[in-house]
Amino acid sequence: MDRIAIIGCGGSGKSTVARQLARVLDAPLTHLDAIYYDEHWRPLPQDEFAAQQEKLVVGERWIIEGNYAGSLPIRLAAADTVIFLDLPATTCLWGIAQRRWRYRGGQHHQDGVYDRITWNFIRYILGYRRTMRPRVQGLLREHGPHVRLITLTSRRQAARLIDRVRDEQQSVT
Repeated sequence: MDRIAIIGCGGSGKSTVARQLARVLDAPLTHLDAIYYDEHWRPLPQDEFAAQQEKLVVGERWIIEGNYAGSLPIRLAAADTVIFLDLPATTCLWGIAQRRWRYRGGQHHQDGVYDRITWNFIRYILGYRRTMRPRVQGLLREHGPHVRLITLTSRRQAARLIDRVRDEQQSVT
């Protein structure tokens, strides 16, 4: 696990899993939201966003978290591991509610997340498994047949993965 792409619905826990794995593996972490949006929540043009990712994936070791299906092939081509957080919509909605409560809204500069809960965002979360999951799975088949795919369907599974990786790292050192 040297080049890890972490994908999943908003509120699924991508940032949390990425931070924990980066700590355990001592790997550089990039939150795509922090690249895609500036401090005024303006998106980067798609070609610049893709170019930024092209630069990131040449690294020997990295963890990149964020969905962005339009540029997912860039990450898939270079990744050796993909962690797909495929959690139920209710869990993801609870995740964004917890994040909103914890940070009290606003933009979190360290990971680029902006707590902007809109009806469109809620609809996106509610429909993710029906609309985005098949698209992501198709991209995985097309651009990532070489990756080790780890699909997690609960927060408990995510915690067990972190524990397992931590145990493996401790047994190596």
